[in-house]
Amino acid sequence: MDLNGKSGEMEVFTKVAQTGSFSAAARALDLTPSAVSRIIARTEQRIGTRLLLRTTRAIALTAEGETYLRGARRILADMAEVEEAITSQGVPRGRLRVSAALAHGRLTIVPLIAAFSAQYPEILVDLTLGDEIVDILAGQADVAIRFGDLPDSPLTARCIGETGQVIVASPGYVEQHGLPLEPEDLTRHNCLRFNFRRAADGWPFCRNGEHFSLKVSGSLECSSGEALSQLAILGAGIARIGAFSVAEDIERGLLVPLLEAYNPGDREPIHAVFVGGSTMTARVRVFVDFLLEHHRGW
Repeated sequence: MDLNGKSGEMEVFTKVAQTGSFSAAARALDLTPSAVSRIIARTEQRIGTRLLLRTTRAIALTAEGETYLRGARRILADMAEVEEAITSQGVPRGRLRVSAALAHGRLTIVPLIAAFSAQYPEILVDLTLGDEIVDILAGQADVAIRFGDLPDSPLTARCIGETGQVIVASPGYVEQHGLPLEPEDLTRHNCLRFNFRRAADGWPFCRNGEHFSLKVSGSLECSSGEALSQLAILGAGIARIGAFSVAEDIERGLLVPLLEAYNPGDREPIHAVFVGGSTMTARVRVFVDFLLEHHRGW
């Protein structure tokens, strides 16, 4: 590593931010803690602002440090991509960081990644499953799989499929609490809902060609569709979730669809989101193309 170069400073800084300590960063970079401290001090002096707040217990990033970290990660990633392009001789390779939601990742993305990895063995797929939104521009992932309409951003999005919604409950719940025959019957039932800020208060329905929304309530809210389906299977209430996440449970008889005659048929797009343009790496391109070819809708 060129400790006198700006890229070397960036690598040291990002490692300190990642590990949370000078000593851990020093071990990872095969440096001494004092050398790491000198490099950070030199970087802060050159930039003219404090990037890290150091206490006896922890290290925290300042607002300027957060901005510097995002830029440093992008620059280091670009440098790695340039070197890879020179040495790979056209064969996609390297680490590909993929972020997907828990249920969709487990049921759909994991099987696709198994097939993708067999086709592109030189690409190391680093998969993270979780329902939080990762910051792709900050370098937290190369490709993220996201549901629904997307906000405006400099990122590129490709629609790889779509899914419908279905209202479900367990046979045991229906037996104990009764079968809702009209949407309005749901006001007497425990409805399991998402706790997202973007989640609507009501569930949509369609009767005689007229679309309307019905406000529902219940004792449980959750950020995960997979958790809501499990709660429904356990008889905790009625849920309205993506058809992909409960198709197998319905087939096995663990859940039954409800009020299908009033299903409005709304569809939610599924996107692969990534940094596109001239800086897009070969491994991102072939992965997105693979998703477009093999991902299915429900």
